[in-house]
Amino acid sequence: MFRQRWLVVGVALLVGSAAGAQGKAGKGEAARLGAGIEARTLKNGLKVIVWPDHDIPNVALFNFFRVGSRNERPGITGLSHFFEHMMFNGAKKYGPGQFDTVMEAAGGSNNASTSEDVTTYMEWFPRSALETIFELEADRLAHLSFDPKMIESERGVVYSERRSAIDNDNMGALMEQVQATAYVAHPYQFPVIGWPSDIESWRMEDLQRFFQTYYAPNNATLVVAGAVTPAEVFALAEKYLAPLPSQPPPEPVRTKEPEQQGERRVQVKRMAQAPLLQVAYHGVDAKDPELPALELLASILAEGDSSRLHRRLVEEERVAIQVNCHAGPSFDPSLVWFLVDLPPGGDVARVEKLLGEELEKVRSQGVTDAELRKAKNITVAGFWRGLETISSRAHQLGTYEVFHGDWRKLFEAPARYEQVTREQVRKVAQRILSPERRTVGVLAPTDEGQALTEKEAGR
Repeated sequence: MFRQRWLVVGVALLVGSAAGAQGKAGKGEAARLGAGIEARTLKNGLKVIVWPDHDIPNVALFNFFRVGSRNERPGITGLSHFFEHMMFNGAKKYGPGQFDTVMEAAGGSNNASTSEDVTTYMEWFPRSALETIFELEADRLAHLSFDPKMIESERGVVYSERRSAIDNDNMGALMEQVQATAYVAHPYQFPVIGWPSDIESWRMEDLQRFFQTYYAPNNATLVVAGAVTPAEVFALAEKYLAPLPSQPPPEPVRTKEPEQQGERRVQVKRMAQAPLLQVAYHGVDAKDPELPALELLASILAEGDSSRLHRRLVEEERVAIQVNCHAGPSFDPSLVWFLVDLPPGGDVARVEKLLGEELEKVRSQGVTDAELRKAKNITVAGFWRGLETISSRAHQLGTYEVFHGDWRKLFEAPARYEQVTREQVRKVAQRILSPERRTVGVLAPTDEGQALTEKEAGR
């Protein structure tokens, strides 16, 4: 079976997210759309949420574990991502390679992703395979294999992935350095994929302790959407997952990042054909009341060809190839990123100056009624698109349960975004986009990279 594991390195695309603004019928439609959802918490602490949808005989299952690089420390960085791989490598009943083989034979497929905050396992299959999938899940959660040969094999796979995603990728390499510079205390400073020396030195006791702590049922939320009834899902959960023992709650992350006192800068010299500029500001967490205004601000600044930054940097001044704004739901205040791709020979100082001018303009003058209305129109379309499929429904339902504390808040999103005012957008811009809160990263091509660019230009 072909599978591409998803590694979320630091950020997720914010603009165009599935949570959006309210249209005229948005609130009523959202409420009707969520009808029939049921949730239950098993005695071992596992929360199970079911969204029935019988349009087609298929099912999506998402299992969210509250563990990511945020839960790591020096010496074991990268373990969350490592287990994303290990969970497919054999257990007691279904040995190495059989998880995929059995699922594929039943008509299913799967994937997984890791971020700073969560590790998520995703499965898509026909409803005829429902019990088989629960059996597979129970087997690997209760009896995951810690075979030393398999561990060493996956260690090599992870190290290879690090080389391709970070060491041999200019954007990834710069983002890693910017994030490590932006945080001086909080574990968000650690790369999701792990530092090289830690990948090389994980010990068996590290792996076993980590799995027992974070892969406990009371640290997970299971979401099932599709051609199922809540009763049958709860019955299967009781049969296969309720016997899993709960564990003491993981140690909470108590460290809070101290307020940044001034701009920080980092430069990376790489064999590259063009420079990169990345500017990251300390943002908010998923439960911050200013998050909706921040999301709409990001849309106004960087979503689409008519956004402020695209017009200024790409179309008018022609100093950049593209500009993006990234952020994502997080347990603790995360970063708001501005990522600018420059052409070969691009003037980084000029681009940084122009970017700063646009951000300062929105801090001092705010946004227009038309801009805010457009951002709301875009996000309401994104909200409905994000609920079109059973897969996206399972994902969004779980995201709201895990990050916002209640899956029902998914259906309150349209009203929350519609209530955002221009003044709220201006205030969040003043708070977040302060120069004292930013970390500036520049990737500068080496002389060899510039020579290569000049040689190719002469062809």
